[in-house]
Amino acid sequence: MTELSISTAVGLFDAVAAGPREGRPVLLLHGFPQTSRAWHQQITTLAAHGYRVVAPDQRGYSPRARPEQPEDYRIGVLVDDVVAITEDLGWASFDLVGHDWGGAVAWWTAHTHPGRIRTLTVVSTPHPGALATTLRTDPDQRERSRYMIDWRETPATEELMLADNAEVLRAIYAGKIPQDSVEAYVRHLSQPGALTAALNWYRAGRPDGAIGAVDVPTLYVWSTEDSAFGPAAAQETGQWIKGPYRFETLQGVSHWVPEEAPETLSRLLLEHLRAHGEHGTTANTRLPNPGR
Repeated sequence: MTELSISTAVGLFDAVAAGPREGRPVLLLHGFPQTSRAWHQQITTLAAHGYRVVAPDQRGYSPRARPEQPEDYRIGVLVDDVVAITEDLGWASFDLVGHDWGGAVAWWTAHTHPGRIRTLTVVSTPHPGALATTLRTDPDQRERSRYMIDWRETPATEELMLADNAEVLRAIYAGKIPQDSVEAYVRHLSQPGALTAALNWYRAGRPDGAIGAVDVPTLYVWSTEDSAFGPAAAQETGQWIKGPYRFETLQGVSHWVPEEAPETLSRLLLEHLRAHGEHGTTANTRLPNPGR
């Protein structure tokens, strides 16, 4: 893996990259409370199979792309970040993968820019339309999502999560993530302003508009022990996909799929990518001035 600094209007995004520069491009978006480190296994596997993989630390997680106001973390600007990052990389089209909040950004990006997305893979996070439906109709999902409201309190949430050597923050990982990664995440989010920026994703408010169905080839991976997203929203997601769709359920796995079930997720990713498009680069993969 190599480290990159990706230049955009909001600032510089830190990222890790691997794989041949001319390989088929894949962008991986992490969620809360993690960084690009969450994708280590998937990066390694995809790169070994000839893909060019980039995983950025998203807005607020990258110190040099960390605006202060909650409104600077609206879903629309997070989607704009994906476009800006891939333009700096020189990618005209790419495969998009997201987990947790990264999954939400991935759904919205595929809805807003379908012509640029070769395939979509979302882990854990249901389609936003499916989630909205089940929040209205399913008491179980409403209870699961209550934390999203609680975490909007500021600065109380930051103080609670970081108190006593970040005991509450550490508990979020539920013992499902390798301890060295937990320590890395806690160090990262303990930096001044980092946890507030990450929580601003929850405080940014509702999207500016409604999201519709996605018509790009889509893989959705949900796990039965996910504490945040229940079966109703997972099943409802299929109603919001117009294109080719594959739904995979991982039995006995928690929310932290990329790190708890890395080999299974990597296999599913490879199968999905191979099922939709040639392995190598194609004529429309890169912009006229290729980036890294």
